Amino acid sequence: MSSRALWQQPYVNIFKHVKIEEWKKVSKEGDVTTYMDKKLKCSVFRIRGSIPASNYILLPKTSSQSLGLTGQFLYLLFRPSPNKHFIVHLDITAEEGQVIRVSFSNMFKEFKSTATWLQFPFLCGGAHGSVYENTASAAKQDLVGPAPPSTRWTCLTMDLRYVLSVYLNRTHSHLKSIKLCANMSVKNIITSDLLFDPGVSFSEFRQFGVMLPDGTAPMPREMCFPVPKGQSWHHLYDYIRFPSDGTKLPFDSIQKGSNSAAEKVSPSKSPQREESRIVSLSKPVRDRVSLIQQITTPKSAQVFSTKQHSLIQKTQLPELIYTPSGGSESPGSSGQRLQAGEEVTVVCADDAGVHVYANCEDDVYAHMTDSEEEITVINAACPRPVSLSSDQPVKRPQKLYPDPILKLNRIIGFGGATMRCAVWSSDGQEVVYPCHAIIISMTLSSGQQRFFIGHTDKVSALALNASSTVLASAQTGTNSLIRLWSYSGGVCQTIIPTHTHALNLLSFSQSGGVLCGVGKDSHSKTTVILWNTWRAAEGSVVPVLAKAHTDVDIQMMKIAFFDDTRMVSCGLGNVRLWRVRGGSLRSCPVNLGQYHSLEFTDLGFEQGHAQDRPVDERTLFVSSRSGHIIEIDYVAVAIKNIRRLLPAQESHAHQREKQTFRTGAGIAVNSISVCAEFCVTGSEDGFMRLWPLDFSSVFLEAEHEGPVSLVCVSSDGSRVLAATSAGNLGYLDVGSRGYRTLMRSHTGSVLGFSVDGVRRRVTTVSRDSTVRVWDMDTMQQLYDFVPDDDESPCSVAFHPSMPLFTCGSSSGTVRVFDIQTSSLIAQHRQHMGSVESVIYSPDGQCLFSAGALGYLVLYNSSENDHHVVRVLGNAVARGESRGPETLAVSSDSRCLALVGPTEHIVTIMEAQSLNELLRVDVSILDVESSTLDSALNVCFSPTSLSHLLVTTSANKILWIDTHTGQLLRQVSEVHKHQCVSLAVSEDGRYLLTAGQNCLKVWDYDMRLDVNSQVFIGHSEPIRQVRFTPDQMGVVTVGDALFFWDFLAPRQEIPHCRSLAISVSPHKSAHSWVELNVPELSNESPREALFQPSSPPAMKNSEGFLCDSTAELQLSPTHSPKHTSFLRVTEWVTNEDTPTVPANQSRTAIRPDCYKHFTPRFKTTVLDQTVVAPPSGQAGLSLKVVIGYNGNGRNNMVWNPDTGLFVYSCGCVVVVEDLHTGSQRQWFGHTEEISTLAVTHDAQTVASASGGGVSYSSLICIWNVSDGSCRNRLSYHKGAVQSLTFSRDDMYLLSVGDFSEPVVALWSTRSFELLCTVQISVPLHDASFCPFTANELTLVGSSAVVFTRIQTPGNGTELQVQRVGLPDAVGQAEVTSLCYNTHHILYTGTNSGHVCVWDCNTQRCFVTWEADGGEIGVIVCRGNKLVTGSNTKKLRLWSVASVQNLMNSTGQADGAQVELEQELLLDGTVVSAAFDNAMDMGIVGTTAGTLWYINWADSTSIRLISGHKSKVNGVVCSPDEKHFVTCGQDGSVRVWALQSHELLVQFQVLNQSCECVCWTPPRGVYEPSGHTCVAGGYSDGTVRIFSLESAEMVLKLQPQPVSVCALQYSHYGHVLLSAGHDGLITVSSPATGVTVRTISDHKGAPITTVQCTSKQYKEFGLEGNELWLAVSSDRRVSIWAADWTKDKCELLDWLTFPAPAPPEDALPLPPSLAAFSPSERGVVVYTGYAVEKEIIFYSLYKKQVLRTISLADWALCLSLCSTGRLLAVGSNQRVLKLIHSSSGRFQDFPSHSDSVHVCSFSWSGSQLFTAAHNELLLWAVHGL
Repeated sequence: MSSRALWQQPYVNIFKHVKIEEWKKVSKEGDVTTYMDKKLKCSVFRIRGSIPASNYILLPKTSSQSLGLTGQFLYLLFRPSPNKHFIVHLDITAEEGQVIRVSFSNMFKEFKSTATWLQFPFLCGGAHGSVYENTASAAKQDLVGPAPPSTRWTCLTMDLRYVLSVYLNRTHSHLKSIKLCANMSVKNIITSDLLFDPGVSFSEFRQFGVMLPDGTAPMPREMCFPVPKGQSWHHLYDYIRFPSDGTKLPFDSIQKGSNSAAEKVSPSKSPQREESRIVSLSKPVRDRVSLIQQITTPKSAQVFSTKQHSLIQKTQLPELIYTPSGGSESPGSSGQRLQAGEEVTVVCADDAGVHVYANCEDDVYAHMTDSEEEITVINAACPRPVSLSSDQPVKRPQKLYPDPILKLNRIIGFGGATMRCAVWSSDGQEVVYPCHAIIISMTLSSGQQRFFIGHTDKVSALALNASSTVLASAQTGTNSLIRLWSYSGGVCQTIIPTHTHALNLLSFSQSGGVLCGVGKDSHSKTTVILWNTWRAAEGSVVPVLAKAHTDVDIQMMKIAFFDDTRMVSCGLGNVRLWRVRGGSLRSCPVNLGQYHSLEFTDLGFEQGHAQDRPVDERTLFVSSRSGHIIEIDYVAVAIKNIRRLLPAQESHAHQREKQTFRTGAGIAVNSISVCAEFCVTGSEDGFMRLWPLDFSSVFLEAEHEGPVSLVCVSSDGSRVLAATSAGNLGYLDVGSRGYRTLMRSHTGSVLGFSVDGVRRRVTTVSRDSTVRVWDMDTMQQLYDFVPDDDESPCSVAFHPSMPLFTCGSSSGTVRVFDIQTSSLIAQHRQHMGSVESVIYSPDGQCLFSAGALGYLVLYNSSENDHHVVRVLGNAVARGESRGPETLAVSSDSRCLALVGPTEHIVTIMEAQSLNELLRVDVSILDVESSTLDSALNVCFSPTSLSHLLVTTSANKILWIDTHTGQLLRQVSEVHKHQCVSLAVSEDGRYLLTAGQNCLKVWDYDMRLDVNSQVFIGHSEPIRQVRFTPDQMGVVTVGDALFFWDFLAPRQEIPHCRSLAISVSPHKSAHSWVELNVPELSNESPREALFQPSSPPAMKNSEGFLCDSTAELQLSPTHSPKHTSFLRVTEWVTNEDTPTVPANQSRTAIRPDCYKHFTPRFKTTVLDQTVVAPPSGQAGLSLKVVIGYNGNGRNNMVWNPDTGLFVYSCGCVVVVEDLHTGSQRQWFGHTEEISTLAVTHDAQTVASASGGGVSYSSLICIWNVSDGSCRNRLSYHKGAVQSLTFSRDDMYLLSVGDFSEPVVALWSTRSFELLCTVQISVPLHDASFCPFTANELTLVGSSAVVFTRIQTPGNGTELQVQRVGLPDAVGQAEVTSLCYNTHHILYTGTNSGHVCVWDCNTQRCFVTWEADGGEIGVIVCRGNKLVTGSNTKKLRLWSVASVQNLMNSTGQADGAQVELEQELLLDGTVVSAAFDNAMDMGIVGTTAGTLWYINWADSTSIRLISGHKSKVNGVVCSPDEKHFVTCGQDGSVRVWALQSHELLVQFQVLNQSCECVCWTPPRGVYEPSGHTCVAGGYSDGTVRIFSLESAEMVLKLQPQPVSVCALQYSHYGHVLLSAGHDGLITVSSPATGVTVRTISDHKGAPITTVQCTSKQYKEFGLEGNELWLAVSSDRRVSIWAADWTKDKCELLDWLTFPAPAPPEDALPLPPSLAAFSPSERGVVVYTGYAVEKEIIFYSLYKKQVLRTISLADWALCLSLCSTGRLLAVGSNQRVLKLIHSSSGRFQDFPSHSDSVHVCSFSWSGSQLFTAAHNELLLWAVHGL
């Protein structure tokens, strides 16, 4: 016995122990009183209340404390209140560390259990002889309910060890807490290891010498109920012992026993044994089966079906004799363990009660009769099993050996709930990371994995203490908890319940004694908790040191390594320092100044220690998504330094220039890690960079294929761990600069897999729409296949002998790929729906595919093309997600089994012909079932060819004879849920089944007593299970890929034969070559398996495409440990010359040049259900598009001869007349337009937009005359980089972007695709020769590709010749090109060089450095050349002398070229068009501006202007002469409404203008009466600008945070500004003085402020105007005001309810409200709620008038002053015009992103809408 339990002997009076009368160690809530009970003649506690959860006594006082009571039995002396319900909660800690809640109540109708909670119904008894007792004695059920009026005082005895052992397979440790809830009266509670007899007091025991059964004792004096002389204890009180021997329903309830042991014990006589009766097996036995099946344990288990057992044919059992000596079979002796899921037959010793005994090892032992029924005979008065003298020999039950038969070997997977969890061990030799619900520790040297198994949901956070002794892990879900593990032993030491809704951060202190956790509570409020973990290793309760709730966002929190009581956190807009003092957790913010709105992502302390300074004098590094690195002085709590990390740009071939601090887009840093020598950052651009601590330069970087989510430096600084959001985990060895990938994983659930036994590879298909091939031995990913955008792979199968596999997709296409030749050898589309299953016959001669719409297809796989042999319709049961085992082929390849034609029928066919042999209806096999059974999966037995195994929806496995259809055998209750997969071993001895998250191994013949073993580990349902071909392992897939060692001994079976696999040479034109394993172990992750070797084969690439741009080269890997797809680039300190990359990547990497088009990142998708309004009936018509898309490339065309001027803005093509300014718009695209092209006759325009996840890019062909769309072309999977027409306009050439550098040639007559060719480098531009129709040139990465169109016969092909750059230029991106004469070609590079080429000899003969930046545009006419670059410079060159240098033998340096003129524009040049004389032209820049250029006058005139960044607001002036816009770039722009020209722009640097408003038409404050514009900025300032003087007239600071809403009062007396913190400030627009501050909305950002007029005493309040404010927490306040009298009163307060947002939800839609201009006193509101709707609320009636349903959440709302019209913008890119009375609406999908701004003009005749930087002006016609 442990020392801590000695004081608890022989018992513990709990009320006395905690001194309950003082209420210091005990808490009470609600109606808890004491009174004198007349029957007990003592004071008792009474708990009353209608809500039990609000009226209770809790022992101990807080959940962080523990009673620590180790007694086996709990005694509760209580009396349920008559006609009321009560509930009791017991929190019990198991030896395994888990806290189990055991609850019992008369409210519970039935027994329920989870892994951490047991709920038992309590059956209340009536007084002796009462009507209730007489009625209840005959009843068998429905006794659960309120206590009867005659309820009595009850002594409840509960065996806590029994409850945990039997019901949850756990070992009891101690009682943690007790909660007694209303309604009841309580006398006392006791715990003890002794079994007390309540009917015998201690005095009676001593006085009369009453004999008690062994193990029992008399009731202590403190626990006795008074019994008057001459009466019986059992006639006055109730004694209930659990486990109960009662027979009433519901089973597993706490009820009074029918023959309790206590009733057999009295002071006058000894206990008597009754002779055991002959009983039948009871319903509790069957209920016990369902209970035990809930136990999830990796120990062996069995489920087998038995029919209803008859009475045992034995007339009498021998007398039970209790022998405490070794004669009995004790729980510690050798015997058979009862397995989880076993169907158990139990004979009851006394009265059909359920008797199950288990010790700490969960062992239950039974004797076996000849009828194979298990009999457990137990003395009813004895607490343990006893021996039975029997004339039958003892039979040992047989089970499956070895136990366990499976051992988890390795897992392929990473992440699950998060990709930001991975830590180093202290020695740097192991990496610990989560894989869904399992934690893995991988040894770097061997790759061996250790597993920490115990979580029931996905792991969301990890922390390892500095000495690597304790590992902490947290799981997601509502039952969020923390497990503390012994890292070396791999066992869970204790469990910490967090009581949080989600826990996402953990941090250990340096000493390991303090653990910090950050999560969200049930109200989604950030919670910070600190635990004391010093005694965690002892298994004791982990107390809470401090806890705090906060409103600030926390994305990272760490404990300072130099002080366990100090922490630092960072998040959105805050960096805070925390400290524990006096048991409370307090924090102070760091003053961030103008950087208060940044989103901070991670932090790290300066490492190392200097003797001459305090230990806490440290620099704190904090990273952000904007690229800023904040250095904070920890002691001074002040910012020391601020740096912004910007991407480097190549200025020439061997040099990079760093951008200035304020320019360019910063590097979004997701993670930062600091060591003594350097700092590491992981960023959104996929780079892990190593910096010196002063961030002066990058000296090492590694590029990944996805955003880097985590970086972590090992303790010695020699290695850097990196994780990506794409599921990759690896590390960089700093010394050797080598990178090693540790793990790659799918980012979605794995749907199925197939094993190649010859080459030991596994191919998997996943919900992330990829097919991946893995090496079974190294766990390395060999290949990654990416499908088309409009389809996803569904099923996969390896050929049994050849190096090929087949994949079925959601589009109905079946493709066969040969890995050896890296080619697509066959493609068929016989299915209309998705292909749910593909399977090869074992001999490799046939391939079968089954579709979701019922089609079955047979292919001849012995032929190269896998031609179709037969197609059957309605052959397979219809339905998606039926799984890969809808089909099965027998081991002799003769028979095919399938589920179909309906789900109730299994059909067996001849495999070679698909002729039907047999049909079996599984729905009628069980005649006793009340429901129709359906088949799920089929599987042939490899050895017993006549056996077909079928799993059914009734959770059965059926053995069916394949010749007769006869049912041979069935097993019921196979799993708790349906069996989704099964497999039989090759020797026919073992069966695998998978159900939900559980895996079982069975004895195939089902001849053992315990036929199965159960294994857990998956956190998601298992989709498929298989034996490996060598029968040495098992593979399961679900959330990840699990490999198990199969430990069963090998047994040679004579009738097991090996299959002879042959391929007929004369049938196959394909040359198969066997591949060796080393040849296929290349660790390059994304080999371009489907790239053709020649252009004609490109038609096969319409299927799966790998995202690599490199040509495929399969080669042996000599150094697999350091082979990686990552590119590691070293930057020499103090030098600008980079070294050669350590390892070139084969993944598609975006070229380092701005010329290459990158679509703006968007998360929105167009609503495909939108229907355009009928022609002529549209309520809106697009009047004008304001702006130009500076993100496009060559997306402006101008023909000087015809005057045609076309450009793009968003997804709209704009045709503008330069003379009148009128516009025409062409609609056809839904995504951002990347480029344009025009024919030489200016009659046809081509435009291209990028593709998406489920669709390809789109090329539209437009007729200029009428604006109609002639054709829509779609081929490229990614964006279209360039379009160009041939000189005779007969051809159109399209060029794909870097992800797929394919060139497509189209005929302009029919617009059919003539040919394609794939180039091995990314391409940037293309141009046809202006003098011949069949010559063109392509330019790309370090290459110029001269191309010629050939037309042999009836076909067309492209002949390409790739030429490298001259040595003077070096390696560079060739970004632009232009022809001059027939023989001369000019090209520009990203290093600023211009190269001049002789097209005949394909030789560069002149080069010069034309710019200091990248040249993106080059135009040549005659002897003049124009270059435009990212330095914003447009230069005009004279190249007249270049022609003379053409015949020179050497290479000229460009000395003869002269720079004539230079213009500086407002942005990088992206498009240009000039006339033939090169006198004038039009140029577009990234600033969204189109400039008219006149070289003769050296002038530039702005033609088109637009915003470069997001537009935050658009408001029309009251006189409707102007409108104003504000943007994220800090600009306020005023435009003329009539001409749409930009009049004036007010720019504030380094700030964002969030809102804008005009002075009202009745403004009175301005001395001069001038019209003014006010803007609110992100720094909390408001600036007022005069339109007449174009100057700022006033600046005020009404807010400490960003200004979210701004509005003048209706009469202009005051200016209302609302901040992000919910404060509303009323200021004077004349003086800037703050008049009033309103804090009613404090804590929630304000989204809208609006003002309107009011009659003076309308609504019962004085004031001449109304105004409202809306906050993001769905609250609307309406105010009445008279600002001239300084009056402002609250008129109404509206709060709109909403459900709790889902955990994975996107940002919630804004709350929006406005006064209705057409209905007086009506407020219109929309926001996040239960329904998507617009609500109309009457201020007069104080109620909702009506609602209008919406299809999507509204992002913006505007009300028209006339016509009862509403405009609503949504995230689905749709502008919706709604009639507010009738609900009639029309949709207008003209934007390429979410419509977040809409605003009617004052008259309602015009409407402004904005989506990011796209600004559209509509004319309103009405509905």
